[in-house]
Amino acid sequence: MLIAMLAVLVGFGLLIWSADRFVDGAAATAYHAGMPSLLIGMVIVGFGTSAPEMVVSAMAALDGSPELALGNALGSNIVNTGLILGVTALIMPIRVHSKIVRRELPLLILISLGAGLMLWDNAVLRWEAALLLIGFFALIGWSVFSAIRDRGDALATDFDQEIREHTMPLAKAIIWLAVGLIVLVASSRLLVWGAVTIAESLGVSDLIIGLTIVALGTSLPELASSVIAVRKGEHDIAIGNIVGSNMFNILAVVGIAGLIEPLTNLSQQVLTRDWGTMMLLMVMLLFMAYGFRGQGRINRLEGFGLLLVFITYNSYLAFSVLTGSA
Repeated sequence: MLIAMLAVLVGFGLLIWSADRFVDGAAATAYHAGMPSLLIGMVIVGFGTSAPEMVVSAMAALDGSPELALGNALGSNIVNTGLILGVTALIMPIRVHSKIVRRELPLLILISLGAGLMLWDNAVLRWEAALLLIGFFALIGWSVFSAIRDRGDALATDFDQEIREHTMPLAKAIIWLAVGLIVLVASSRLLVWGAVTIAESLGVSDLIIGLTIVALGTSLPELASSVIAVRKGEHDIAIGNIVGSNMFNILAVVGIAGLIEPLTNLSQQVLTRDWGTMMLLMVMLLFMAYGFRGQGRINRLEGFGLLLVFITYNSYLAFSVLTGSA
């Protein structure tokens, strides 16, 4: 098991490094191609920050561990909203200026509800996974339309400043794009092998490993980028990345995994415990950040509330594992 733990640690390190290189290379390549900054931020960067979850889940499904893929998707959304936004808001309250982000929040709720309906019968069948992927491509199309229509949005200003700070020569961008993608795939396979081996050694389900260790590891890039964005005053990037990543995780991560290997005979706890916790956090985020009576914001007290839900959920998972009820 020691080798498996080392594989997970090395896999996480390479995964975070390669995802960062992949996003930087893709964003710079698109910028050189003349793509608007808002479009780069919403589509290229949004897709790139969810790349670890997508590739890890695809590898897990190919290796016959679709529950790990599902756990990764639901767990990553719980980490993104509870831990990352919670910690970020504790460091500095997050203000939401962008109309695009405020439009995406109700859409995130609808997508999350749709995922819950699919999980109602404790399965995600191949045709349901195909529907999720169709929704993913529709979301990409909507993002492109929004980026073209709302070029004066506050989010566009933040992305333009961020992309100009990280520009690089085209040749270097293409190299980082290719290297990042290759290492991303290789590190994901290493991570999945290590995680499944640990689960088997401890007698813990792939779902629990996906909800905890794998979800936390694949979400680390969002934690770093959100904290940095808020400290630089780019609040809309911080929350926009999380909202976009959460939608991508449900539509693309679960969709890809379910298309490769349908998820059947799932535990009822996936709906009541895991999806329920994710949905609670999504609703809390909507009421905090939407700004029904003015500008939306997540203050320190609300950030603590999000973090408390995350801690309570993971404490319950740990208790379930220790008592053998997971």
